[in-house]
Amino acid sequence: MLLRFAARLFTTALTGALFVTMAAAARAEPSNELADIVERNVAGVLESVGGVAVAVRAQRRSWFFNYGLADRTRPIASDLVFNLGSVGKVFDATLLALADQRGELRLDDPVAKHVVELQHGGDVRTITLRQLASHTSGFVLPQDHPPWPKQAFTLPQFIAALNAWTSDRDHAPGKQMIYSHAGFVLIHLALERRFGMPFGELMRQRLLAPLGLASTTLPVASADVEANPRGELPRAFVRRAVQGYFYDGTPVGTPGDLQGYYRWLGTGQMYASPRDMAAFLTANLGKLPHQAELQEAMRRSQQGVIPIGEGVVQALAWEVRKGDEAIVEKYGGLDNATAFIALMPERGLGVVLLGNRGSMALSAAGHAVLRELARRRS
Repeated sequence: MLLRFAARLFTTALTGALFVTMAAAARAEPSNELADIVERNVAGVLESVGGVAVAVRAQRRSWFFNYGLADRTRPIASDLVFNLGSVGKVFDATLLALADQRGELRLDDPVAKHVVELQHGGDVRTITLRQLASHTSGFVLPQDHPPWPKQAFTLPQFIAALNAWTSDRDHAPGKQMIYSHAGFVLIHLALERRFGMPFGELMRQRLLAPLGLASTTLPVASADVEANPRGELPRAFVRRAVQGYFYDGTPVGTPGDLQGYYRWLGTGQMYASPRDMAAFLTANLGKLPHQAELQEAMRRSQQGVIPIGEGVVQALAWEVRKGDEAIVEKYGGLDNATAFIALMPERGLGVVLLGNRGSMALSAAGHAVLRELARRRS
């Protein structure tokens, strides 16, 4: 059994370079039952290199559990920042739902209404914002699925690819779900055009600042645009960023590394701390005081759009697993990071797992934690 210390951060050595830390919110001590549930289900995904930060929403509180190493010297901690990968898309979906809720745009607007370069294109003109956010637009690029090509896009090249796109029976807008990161790049562009500001600033003003997420960021403009066209993390975030590792434990890039096929500002990945993700999770459960408007937008983004499998429905970025205990979730994975967020809205339960290694089985661990918590509370 791992050593536990209440109401303060602790570290203890395990097999070689593996460490575990745990911190409880609001000076409260997590029950042995809660700690056991998290520990038991996360232990199976840990390796000798890298680690996992866990935030759990239960018992009307947020609890934090940290396992492994952020790099060669630092243990994982709840105030470090992690690459969210595609988990960042649920933030995008909230922005989109909020704008629809305020009447500033409509989810069923053609994207060409806001990105005017597409108005003289072909089939792209029929694609709506809702279809982009629910992966039902039919638009997909080779860069969205393996085998991963090397070709990257400047903004003019991306617009050209959109205008050249033609739908067919297997890619008809609104007819099926095909995962498309390119679709969310286009959402960023549409929101920038609608509100006349960089996507990162729009995110900060409308979502991050109101929720107090001071440890969450998108890339900012780099002084060397040619070398870093998609921007870079602010220096304060780079100092707090974990090192990313390939699935075999090989370091990938440097802390704060940004990857992608799109070479302009507004397309880079989001970084966030486990503490900020706990607040975001709490808001998505509708439990954050004085944030009714944002929480309504979050609830709307969780509503299903199209069935994508037995008992699974695609929402705006989120996936909803139906059953006795519905789970709303999003997975994100890169070659040097893995992230997972899931909630049981009816139960007021949620979990976030952030890893600094590729191909970690965090969704299985997250499901197991949630379902076991639900059973214990039945």
